[in-house]
Amino acid sequence: MRTLTILLLVGVVMGSMSSRAAEITTIAVGYLEITDDPRYEEKRAYARIRVKPHDRPLPGAELAIRESRILGRALKMKFRLERGKGKTAADLAGEVERLSAVGVRYFLVDADAVVLDALAKATADRDLLLFNISEPSDVLRASGCQAHLIHTLPSYAMRTDALAQVLIANKWREVLVLKGSLEGDAAYAAAFQASAKRFGVKVTAIRDFVLGNDPRERGKNNIRLMTAKDDYDVVFIADTEGEFGRYVPFQTNRPRPIIGTEGLIAEAWHWSWERHGAPQLNQRFEKRAKRRMTGPDWAAWMAVKAVIESIVRTKSANFNTVRAYLKGDRMTLDGYKGTPSSFRSWDNQLRQPVLVHTHNAVIERAPLKGFLHPTENMDTLGFDRGDKKCRL
Repeated sequence: MRTLTILLLVGVVMGSMSSRAAEITTIAVGYLEITDDPRYEEKRAYARIRVKPHDRPLPGAELAIRESRILGRALKMKFRLERGKGKTAADLAGEVERLSAVGVRYFLVDADAVVLDALAKATADRDLLLFNISEPSDVLRASGCQAHLIHTLPSYAMRTDALAQVLIANKWREVLVLKGSLEGDAAYAAAFQASAKRFGVKVTAIRDFVLGNDPRERGKNNIRLMTAKDDYDVVFIADTEGEFGRYVPFQTNRPRPIIGTEGLIAEAWHWSWERHGAPQLNQRFEKRAKRRMTGPDWAAWMAVKAVIESIVRTKSANFNTVRAYLKGDRMTLDGYKGTPSSFRSWDNQLRQPVLVHTHNAVIERAPLKGFLHPTENMDTLGFDRGDKKCRL
């Protein structure tokens, strides 16, 4: 009799658990990346020094999914990542097709500007959202913008606007620009020139750095010679792969501050940010990834968080409902940077503070005090509505 009672109780409990499990809604978020992406090739300088970190931002997305568990239990929802890989944009479009067939509508994309542009065009007729988590290209927020392409990483324009605000605040108004030969170097230098014009900073000269040992080219690879002709308050470095920038500090002809990709750097995130819950986020990330959090890691974490927060606040898993809220005026997100973030309606860029840091300390958080905007001070960073760079 006792055995029969125990069996009945077990049956009731198991039936209850099965019933609850059936009520749980599972929402998958896609994560797409390019295999053999050249941006993640381990580039090492002489003596095998690791010049720039080349770590994929996947751990940021995984952390956000992990952090959703408690909230998901309360709402009877479960969130998970579905990964897809490919060698080309066409391959990623195929992965979108595959994952869309099983109900995935939100895709984090870790790819360069060329791949993102092609993927966005290939999926323009679909009901889905693509989140750019690792490409700062201004073109994707301007002439190459797409209605379903969302950006959680700050653009080049946002980063250089942050640096220009620092220059104005310190009354450093004349800048010498040194740039490398890569496309990213040219794009970053062009963004700084636009920011300088916008904020009233004078670019005294732009000089191209050319790698090599040819003595006839010393004027293009000798830092002291390159910085000898003009006077300037600051040197701006556009060297996205670290080919020469690390040798510029303390090598200039005049003792001047260095900004850009060396010295004082503007990015989405830095491990030394100490306020607004950032230390706890950094600790959670480091425990999981075994390294420090970077800007793309933060952007991946924020993209997943944007999806989950939109679902939670609308109390709906319906894609159209979630998309309307995520891109609407009521949406705000806590990115652990002190000021609530939201998406700009004119280019789908996440408005956010930008951290201006040295190698081991955050010096400023832009927008700086005194830089005002008629409606939203964070729109002093990057493309504003009136710029009309994007036509969604």
